[in-house]
Amino acid sequence: MADRFFLKQGTNYCCKLPVREEDPIVLLSGPPSSGKTSLLFQFAFNSAAEGNGAVVILCNKRRLERNPPFLSQGVDPSSEVFRRIRMKYVDDDEGIKNYFAAFHLHDEMPQLVIVDDFVQLHDDKKCQERHNNPRRRDMSMARVLALCRDAIDHANKRGPCQILLSDTHKGDSPRLLYIFKRWVSSIYTIIKGAEEFGSYILSRQYPEDDDVNMGSAKYSIALQYLALEGKAKASGSV
Repeated sequence: MADRFFLKQGTNYCCKLPVREEDPIVLLSGPPSSGKTSLLFQFAFNSAAEGNGAVVILCNKRRLERNPPFLSQGVDPSSEVFRRIRMKYVDDDEGIKNYFAAFHLHDEMPQLVIVDDFVQLHDDKKCQERHNNPRRRDMSMARVLALCRDAIDHANKRGPCQILLSDTHKGDSPRLLYIFKRWVSSIYTIIKGAEEFGSYILSRQYPEDDDVNMGSAKYSIALQYLALEGKAKASGSV
């Protein structure tokens, strides 16, 4: 699936990190300023270009305007493909819950729903005041993930649909991994590349499966556009 995070150039190089269609919920996790939102938007662009259904991106408007994504070279910002990508702005976890609680009411299901900064939407001031302590906040996050799973299971009875979440972690793996593993089908993590500034490595880390975890993709955002640079040595599992 990781090839869907990058613009397809029609070259002989193939990044063998497939995001499988049978993965209903996928998590992309990486350190701050590693290009996660850029990867999400490229994934959305590819999905909209390949399919007939809509793509919906849930995100915080202020954060998106403060840190807009970098597009891949070759992607026209005025492309008709972007007309099939819909933005829905949410401020906190309540916005996510309200969206998925009404998911079954859609006349036409989207083929892909992306939630940018999923964990951060549970960490805002209002959410902290509402839940009082981290434990209750974690329980709320688990309930939202369960709601997402119910929604996607319902949608897949009518046609292919997938949820892609992103999270920011500052260690070696998502800090709420024990929660994500209960509800998420696949986890992709980002680590900093060793060679140069703005270079990163994207790897499928969960589940462990030799048939799909065949390597890692090296990419760069150093020049303010998303560029796939090639394969990299696979990292360890979470």
